[in-house]
Amino acid sequence: MKLVQNRYQIDGLDVIDICEKYGSPVYVYDTSKMRYQFEKMRNAFSDVKMNICFACKALGNINILKFFQKMGSGLDAVSIQEVQLGLKAGFKPKNIIFTPNCVSIEEIQEGVRHGVRINIDNISILEQFGHLYGNTVPVGIRINPHIMAGGNSKISTGHIDSKFGISIYQLPHVLRVIETNRMKVEGLHMHTGSDILDVEVFLRGTEIMLETAKSFHELEYIDFGSGFKVPYKSDDYYTDIDLLGKDLTKLFKKFCKSYGRDLTLIFEPGKFLVSEAGFFFARVNVIKQTLATVFAGMDTGLNHLIRPMFYDAYHQIINVSNPKGKQRIYTVVGYICETDTFGWNRKINEIREGDYLVFLNAGAYCFTMASNYNGRLRPPEVMIHEGKDYLIRQRETLDDLLRNQVEVEL
Repeated sequence: MKLVQNRYQIDGLDVIDICEKYGSPVYVYDTSKMRYQFEKMRNAFSDVKMNICFACKALGNINILKFFQKMGSGLDAVSIQEVQLGLKAGFKPKNIIFTPNCVSIEEIQEGVRHGVRINIDNISILEQFGHLYGNTVPVGIRINPHIMAGGNSKISTGHIDSKFGISIYQLPHVLRVIETNRMKVEGLHMHTGSDILDVEVFLRGTEIMLETAKSFHELEYIDFGSGFKVPYKSDDYYTDIDLLGKDLTKLFKKFCKSYGRDLTLIFEPGKFLVSEAGFFFARVNVIKQTLATVFAGMDTGLNHLIRPMFYDAYHQIINVSNPKGKQRIYTVVGYICETDTFGWNRKINEIREGDYLVFLNAGAYCFTMASNYNGRLRPPEVMIHEGKDYLIRQRETLDDLLRNQVEVEL
């Protein structure tokens, strides 16, 4: 988003015009930023055989999935419904990695029927899978490396108390299950968490994974998940993807040489690809001043953007209606009937009732976590592609809210 002659634009389109065309609130996604991030990652690992599998859970609109499929991406799916969305978007089954957590063997079997790559993260399901398929269906195994990483305990998935993955200390048990059932293990997987700041933490996990891989002799790929941090503030830390690419490539190539063949390196970025490409616009309903605080009350709430309340996540807030106004201090809140705060004590250009504000970094885990809490309707989604705007999800109506409810006579 750029300021041009006192008006903010996205890929040449005026953001106020977009808000007035589609109404408020509204999610807007810029595919040019997605393309830039995708190419940046691909270039960082250009010296090895590498596949990028977009994390569907970050932003699951089918038009976004189609965009990444055309870019040459694979798909990371964590539910059978995401698998089905991926197939509908045009991904080939072999390019979808299905890594569910705490699901039944029946859901795993449905994934097998779809022909996607199966990735299992607990010994119980691994045993059941082996009994059913033996060596007729290859499988991947998700390893927990016991590394604490991530910007919040709720998004750290590789530590010892995590429900995700099979502990590296259970490797002997895993190998017995595989040998007994004559299973073909085609890949290993890890994911330590989101918002990883330190490249060294990721590299420690890499060393653990490569050491573990020596116990498996038919591998085709090693999947390192993702968790790369993107900046949420102008002076924010972020994962140095070029440094990581250089150092991890060196480790991976050395391993492949000792392993005897070149394996495929897989990453599953979500936030890295789409976070900065997303913008959430909302309108100010009321300016409310109390004895201690000036509130800017919005026509949206945690039902549309839950990350600040759920993760204490920081989203930069900009007044796009008054970009040159004098800065004042506001607490920006929503219209939900409970504490519903987007940002405390923020310096923002003077806000007037009716102004449009934008929340940055709204591309990942924002709309996908939206709900109808308080009976509120979910907003539309708009995609900006090559200088044109496209409505890719309609604003909900009361009919949508009632669609699956069944009225009975009492």
